[in-house]
Amino acid sequence: MKKFRKVLDGLTTSSPGGTIGSPSCGSAAGTPTAAPTPKEIDVQETLVSENFQLCKTVRHGFAYQPTALAFDPVQKILAIGSRSGGVRILGRPGVDCYCQHESGAAVLQLQFLINEGALVTACADDTLHLWNLRQRRPAVLHSLKFNRERITFCHLPFQSKWLYVGTERGNTHIVNIESFILSGYVIMWNKAIELSTKTHPGPVVHLSDSPKDEGKLLIGFESGTIVQWDLRAKKADFRIYYDEAIHSVSWHHEGKQFMCSHSDGSLTLWNLRNTTKPFQVTFPHGKIQKDGRKESCKPILKVEYKTSRSSEPFVIFSGGLSYDKAGRRPALTIMHGKAITVLEMDYPIVEFMVLCETPYINEVQEPYAVVVLLEKDLIVVDLTQSNFPVFENPYPMDVHESPVTCTAYFADCPPDIIPILYSIGAKHKKTGYSQKEWPVSGGTWTLGSHTYPEIIITGHADGSVKFWDASAITLQMLYKLKTSKVFEKPKPGEGRAAELVEEDPFAVQMVSWCPQSRIFCVVGISAHIILYRFSKYDANTQIVALEVRLQCESEDVITPSENENNPCFSEPGSHSPQPHHQYPVSPGSRTPESGKDSIPCLKVKERVVRVPPGYQSDLVIQLLWVDGEPPQQITSLDINSAYGLLAFGNCNGLAVVDYLQKTVLLCMSTLDLYGATDPYQRLTRSPRRNRQSTSGLTELTDNQQSVDMERSKSPTSDHVNGHCTSPTSQPCSAGKPRIPMGPEGPRLTRRGPGRPPFRKAQSAACMEISLPVSHTEESRENSFSRSRSSSVSSIDRDTKEAVTTLQFGESYGRKSDAFPTPCLWVGTSLGVVLLIPMSIPNDQEERMEEPVTIGPSGAVQMLKGSVLRFGFLDCMGALIQSPYEVWRDTNAPEDPDRPRKRKLVHFSPSSSQEACGEGHLAVVCSERQAKVFLMPSQSCLFVHNITESSFVLRADVVSVCNSVCLACFCANGHVMTLSLPSLRPLMDVNYLPLTDMRIARTFCFTNGGQALYLSSPTEIQRITYSQEMCDNLQEMLGELFTPIETPEAQNRGFLKGFFGGNAHTFDREELFGEAAAGKASRSLAQHIPGQGGVEGMKVAASGAVGELARARIALDERGQRLGELEERTALMMTSAETFSKHAHELMLKCKDKKWYQF
Repeated sequence: MKKFRKVLDGLTTSSPGGTIGSPSCGSAAGTPTAAPTPKEIDVQETLVSENFQLCKTVRHGFAYQPTALAFDPVQKILAIGSRSGGVRILGRPGVDCYCQHESGAAVLQLQFLINEGALVTACADDTLHLWNLRQRRPAVLHSLKFNRERITFCHLPFQSKWLYVGTERGNTHIVNIESFILSGYVIMWNKAIELSTKTHPGPVVHLSDSPKDEGKLLIGFESGTIVQWDLRAKKADFRIYYDEAIHSVSWHHEGKQFMCSHSDGSLTLWNLRNTTKPFQVTFPHGKIQKDGRKESCKPILKVEYKTSRSSEPFVIFSGGLSYDKAGRRPALTIMHGKAITVLEMDYPIVEFMVLCETPYINEVQEPYAVVVLLEKDLIVVDLTQSNFPVFENPYPMDVHESPVTCTAYFADCPPDIIPILYSIGAKHKKTGYSQKEWPVSGGTWTLGSHTYPEIIITGHADGSVKFWDASAITLQMLYKLKTSKVFEKPKPGEGRAAELVEEDPFAVQMVSWCPQSRIFCVVGISAHIILYRFSKYDANTQIVALEVRLQCESEDVITPSENENNPCFSEPGSHSPQPHHQYPVSPGSRTPESGKDSIPCLKVKERVVRVPPGYQSDLVIQLLWVDGEPPQQITSLDINSAYGLLAFGNCNGLAVVDYLQKTVLLCMSTLDLYGATDPYQRLTRSPRRNRQSTSGLTELTDNQQSVDMERSKSPTSDHVNGHCTSPTSQPCSAGKPRIPMGPEGPRLTRRGPGRPPFRKAQSAACMEISLPVSHTEESRENSFSRSRSSSVSSIDRDTKEAVTTLQFGESYGRKSDAFPTPCLWVGTSLGVVLLIPMSIPNDQEERMEEPVTIGPSGAVQMLKGSVLRFGFLDCMGALIQSPYEVWRDTNAPEDPDRPRKRKLVHFSPSSSQEACGEGHLAVVCSERQAKVFLMPSQSCLFVHNITESSFVLRADVVSVCNSVCLACFCANGHVMTLSLPSLRPLMDVNYLPLTDMRIARTFCFTNGGQALYLSSPTEIQRITYSQEMCDNLQEMLGELFTPIETPEAQNRGFLKGFFGGNAHTFDREELFGEAAAGKASRSLAQHIPGQGGVEGMKVAASGAVGELARARIALDERGQRLGELEERTALMMTSAETFSKHAHELMLKCKDKKWYQF
């Protein structure tokens, strides 16, 4: 049977046109086919494998699922740990670094080595890591894996090289930061508590040294036990047993008092003079009820007790709100003297940290800000002003403000577009921020020499679209557009329109932007398209709405009551955009309710609306409900400003709209587009059965036959949660598999009357794959990157196919054409390429009055899998851009001397090469293969089977190193580049094993060797596949560490020094070193040396290129380390000179004093 199908496959592929049917069409990668190669296309390809290397550049957005927070008060840099093992380090704008633990274990705690350029991370797999921040790409220097105990808390005193580590068993271990080896000194839990205590005190939840004496360590146990341990005497000074569980402890800077937060919502203040009971107990949010009892309160998870010279101390804590008040938002409470301020947050508080002027714990703290890490945001509160305003966040932390549903990436934009978008977006910025500078200002960053204007566009579930300035590896929001403002708000009970989408009816599925003409198109989940024009002036406009009936089922063609076929689409031609214009439908599809159902999903505002400067809606196109069925989602879109045309397609067919005249030019099913050149022998449809007159729906009869799944169908064309989610979507029928109907042929399932076509708009960040169940051996793996047959047999093909990609451009619609004309290239989910020529009036006045004529030419080509991308090259191998209209502001005041005319820019393939002869090259890429055709002869010059075991998710023809290549991203995580036009493989890197639909939906390439995808629901990851950019990356990244002299400690007065204990004589080395404490048990923890900064080598290409890259990076790092060593040596010399000077001054000052004068 397989052999028979292969024979049919060969017949099918060879039938259209006869130009690509030679056996060599399935030839090896990059080899020319049997078609003769003309002399004119002897292209000198300049790209070689050495031009490509894949590496991550920068990650933008908010750290997903954050768990920990740390701040270096001298370097002024901030670190955020996450549940997936990521660490984000932030400084001044431009200084933004992402590191990832190889284990992927959650980060429990972060500790900076203050002003040392290092960071300690404690992870959930009970491993400590030391990161070197003195290089632009931080790397792990040491790791220490605890084998028998679980880490619960860490504390590193300022200017100490000994790290205290508390464990779940209640023990405290000490780690040398320099060698990352455990000391033999251990504080065992049973020594810390009294021998008479019968119960275990619980895990260690707090460790801190006393501000008064560094030789005293305060240990807090979860059960409520607090012990001050004398490190020298190796015994407890005092023990406190409190009956409420402890969550955190904070010292007063004098070291005489400390405050604890508890699980009952109370704060206790303890005085060291009397530790038998708390000096003060307060319930900040626990009011006394009528019966005399206090309200029960939630736990206070953390408290910080900070002193100030000029005012009362600050007590800042999270949690502690009463249980009684339901629906209260998470809050941070600031107690300053008698004033209590409650700051309500939008999301739960993960961690907070008070920023103080001094790094010394025994000095007046002078708090000036609070950093609050929320589940989905980062806020910094200004403590220096009485109303506690927040600082304006300079980082793009709000990428996920509404879930991201699609992305687009544009490199090398027109230079004037970014300032214009910024100036308009700045008018809508929020106010009320603190006037002070953002306090996280560490590191250095300079604008690199390899920068050009880049813009990232994100579409969101609430219908908003954001434009971001992505130049020079930074990200800054320029402009926000709300597409929902075009529509009336859906009201409950408004018939079909209200039933359509339960949530997110305005979610953005696709965007198309022409930076030159500034025309912008948005495709929404409710089967609508909005076309926007850009203007610097506000205007009063009436939104023009076009309603298109694009809802044809193949089964509608034959009905029991008729013997002839009546297509359910209108004939091609112009239609006036009258509201609710009905296009002809087949008589068999009429029901008593069908008139009521011919409505769009959303209601466009009919009144005149005032629109601000920026993007202003020019046209709204909506697909209509037909015959009780909702419109299928739009799967492809292209717009051309020079032609004034917009084309879109879905599972049912193709429509072309003239947006200048506001008319529908073409609206027909994909099958009708073929005419007589249909490459498939479609099976005859059986008459309808079980027709229900009440709902006008066709139901399937119960049939228990095995599911026959389309074997070449990729998961991108499967259904996600009941609706199409991909530009390569197949017929949308509630995500059910197709069931054969016996000898009459397969029938498509259809949606029941009560079921909406799509539920909550699927964010690209949270899509999950639900593949149809199949009994074929091939799909039993049920994985996203499963192997699939590339059969194109008509036996198991469905007649219905989706339009998956569209491209306007100057081309040759027919083989006989001598000159290029405007054409529309159409690609379908069955691997078919159609070429539709158009006739567009040239004169501006004629263009606004005369109709554009469109006629399918019958030119058909075939590829394996859904068609994903078109690209056009001239015969010299240079990229041909689509023609465009130069932007003009339609709302600008009229100038009688200079009337506004349409200025068009054309890139005709014939004008750029007189010497090369006529014609151009067309590059077509599908899920399985790429082909290069010579136009107008339509002969296939080169073919390359990209993948057999997987399928391509995204493909783009891009400019790299002054040349052009085809970049592909496959479902198995491979990123590939192919030369053009010969389709030679240049790079193939196994970069990213794909696990969810989020990456598939958001991955996109752009020029300059860059790409991006949504690495988590809140973060955008940018990567480069250009060797040149990898080489220049070190120059583009910010420096995390800058040499800063540590601030000197304040002079302690004579009495304080005399009576305040001998804190400065405490030598930890004497106590914890190997000579005094001995070695720790080897089985307790295992030391793992770090990678030394070669963490990026995994993604380097294999072979000679990879080896060269490794050598180059090693040399760079060596040079960097030598430079750092030089800096450190210079700092040490300066420090030594300063010390010598101070010592000499002190000697001169004190040499004549008597002992009692000190």
